Amino acid sequence: MKKILLIEDNKDVRENTAEILELENYDVSTAENGKIGVEKALEIMPDLIICDIMMPVLDGYGVFERLSNNLKTASIPFVFLTAKSEKADLRKGMNLGADDYLTKPFEETELLDAIECRIRKNTFLKKEYAKNIDGINQFLNEASDYLNLEALSKDRSIQSYKTKERIYDEGNAAHQLFYIQSGNVKTYRTTESGKEFVTGLYGAGDFIGQLSLLGDTGTYIETASVLEDAEICGIPKADFTKLIHVNKDVSNKFIEMISHSLIHLQEQLVDMAFATVRQKTAKALLELDAKGLIKDKQHKGISMPREDFAGLIGTATETAIRMLTEFKNEGLIGVEPNRKLVLLDKEGLRDVAEFG
Repeated sequence: MKKILLIEDNKDVRENTAEILELENYDVSTAENGKIGVEKALEIMPDLIICDIMMPVLDGYGVFERLSNNLKTASIPFVFLTAKSEKADLRKGMNLGADDYLTKPFEETELLDAIECRIRKNTFLKKEYAKNIDGINQFLNEASDYLNLEALSKDRSIQSYKTKERIYDEGNAAHQLFYIQSGNVKTYRTTESGKEFVTGLYGAGDFIGQLSLLGDTGTYIETASVLEDAEICGIPKADFTKLIHVNKDVSNKFIEMISHSLIHLQEQLVDMAFATVRQKTAKALLELDAKGLIKDKQHKGISMPREDFAGLIGTATETAIRMLTEFKNEGLIGVEPNRKLVLLDKEGLRDVAEFG
């Protein structure tokens, strides 16, 4: 049962409104002024607050500001009630960040529709989605329903890719965002001399291609190739664009899900500029381990071409091999006969990554 806090100084309005809500199976608490309202909000943590603007002791604006500045209550949907129809009053409330407003007297359907809409919105925005294809489909389908966008495609399917198969090529038209359900993928750019510069290594739960879709060229800015047999879901560019541009709240939630590579790119650029080759090597090994591309001494690793590893840390293949040899001699890693890398001392690698 959803909890609603009603803050209203007019006894008749307060009681009549509470009765309407209780008949709709809401758990209703009331307060006769803003000061008591703030105290009750902190006590019961309601799912939504309905608050009159003009009240004694503390008005609705004051209530909203106090609750907005408290981390515990800042995200609770807030609906203003006002007996005035002047635009200035309504504008002030909305400019403060309120979710909605109702002008008294209001119809019962207006009240219930506003509450249902705001609770549904808050439930969607606070919901966590599983990092797998079912979770992605659930998010996209619920976002479609939330935005009333029938044009969003439904139930995106998984496609299987074999090792070394390309998902997309640098310079091709960027038409999809890709979600990795399983397996491992590398992205790389080709230099003028024809060499590959590895821009990222990705595993299950990662998105690839978003930077290309956000760019101005309309083409993929890198090539994506499968390192280990993978299952990948494609999300059409049209869906991506709608989720980014149609609604700010949905856009923010969607960007949270796909923004890992933007942060990773920033970290890479800082490392390229300031970290030593030794630090870059340690950081790359730890990142590969986190993505399941290299295992520890209890589990088998996978073989990675040394030129790919060199591209990842932005150095010549010979330099990368020399660093790996040093780490092997120091007991930080092991190299099996099939050239698979195995991490033997993660704490030692973390020390190198941090201190060099």
